[in-house]
Amino acid sequence: MGFTFNGVHSKDMKIKARLTSWQASPAPRNAYEIVPGKIGIADFGCDSSERYIKISCNIYPQRKLENLIKALDDISAWLNPMEGLKQLVLDDIPDRYFLARLNTEIDCERILSSAGSFELAFICPDPNGYALTDEHFTLSQTGNHSLTRAIGNIPSYPIYQLKGFIDSSSSSFIKIITNGDELKLTGKLTAGEILIVDSSLLTAKVVDANGNVLRNGLPVLDELNFPVLNKGANQIKIETSSSTFSELKIYSNSCWR
Repeated sequence: MGFTFNGVHSKDMKIKARLTSWQASPAPRNAYEIVPGKIGIADFGCDSSERYIKISCNIYPQRKLENLIKALDDISAWLNPMEGLKQLVLDDIPDRYFLARLNTEIDCERILSSAGSFELAFICPDPNGYALTDEHFTLSQTGNHSLTRAIGNIPSYPIYQLKGFIDSSSSSFIKIITNGDELKLTGKLTAGEILIVDSSLLTAKVVDANGNVLRNGLPVLDELNFPVLNKGANQIKIETSSSTFSELKIYSNSCWR
């Protein structure tokens, strides 16, 4: 087993690695409150805490101690947590990636004069794993559409890319209704522009055909109501008024808990 961090595989860093444990689900972060006069506690639900991934590593024998130190220097630079979150892919789970950084020091124990072992502990502030090869859908007509998400095991926060024309009149709009939740677009959008709505980041922007950002897209939205896709069946309805709908591309952003 090995792993890829920030596009570099562990074997290229002279490391033999294996998972020592697996956190099947992140710890819940509970919201409780003591209410005077009420037995027990009031339960306000929970969400997910961070995920930890632990990997046991060995450095191949390097013949000389100075070569071992050089290999450790390279590993330290490669896994530098000061550079922020990077993509982590485990060979044993090749269909998904995690956004992670090193959470502890690299403390190498010498096994032989030129070999060593150490433990790596990564922290994933976002505990979900995301699909490396994901599903996407393209809708080119108004009306009702049925989509099926087959990847992942929890609801996902997709990216919508819409092409169309909306003028500045109050009667001009495009509605995208995802599983009953309405995203109404009322701001101006011209031909050749693309509105990108990112539910994961809770942002929107307008870009040109080359992907260059033209302006903030949030004023195009009537309300900040970002779509969510279910695992399995999804219903999408597109409506227009005094506007032109050309195309909607949906990138699922499929994930696992």
